[in-house]
Amino acid sequence: MWCFEMMVLLSRLLPNPMLETSVLSISLNTSALTYMIPLGLGGAARVSNEFGARRSRLARPATFVTLFMVATEGIVAVAVIILGQKVWGYCSTTKKEVVDYVGEILPWVAISHFIDGIQSVLSGVIRGGGQQKIGAYVNLGAYYQMGIPTAVLLAFVLDIGGKGLWIGITVALFVQALCLSIIITCTDWEKEVKKASDRVYKTMAAADAV
Repeated sequence: MWCFEMMVLLSRLLPNPMLETSVLSISLNTSALTYMIPLGLGGAARVSNEFGARRSRLARPATFVTLFMVATEGIVAVAVIILGQKVWGYCSTTKKEVVDYVGEILPWVAISHFIDGIQSVLSGVIRGGGQQKIGAYVNLGAYYQMGIPTAVLLAFVLDIGGKGLWIGITVALFVQALCLSIIITCTDWEKEVKKASDRVYKTMAAADAV
């Protein structure tokens, strides 16, 4: 979320900061609102439950089911955002200039929402599998080595403005989802279940020692 907030701060440096900041703030609020649904469907609890029960063969199906649910929600949300892109801005302002600009950025907000839903599930699976460090490294790399530099390049060098900032966000989310997909595909689920069981055993042993 810090990366999203940084986009709003960077918009203050654009030629028309009042317009850019207003539009980016509305876009950010829209993204945060729609993100609540895939966040609630996150796969961390489901996968960690299967790992804790030593049912590695069910961890992968649990991931696919959650991904299907989030993808379905994402398609519906994208359709709603696209259909309402020309009027959505009126929920926050009556200025036509802002509303029109919001309408230009909303398609990218819709795309980023769909990808964000997918990556939220994949991030949950990574956390549920006890690979928090890997998830953190992917997060840092995607946002701060790909997303922000791309946003700055598009917004300030290629002069695309606030739309360029949001495209940078979308690039970061895509890179994050892609990397997490590769990691999860290559995961040895049996091995991760054993590691999870070992962690539980060590925690219980330490508690008993106290």
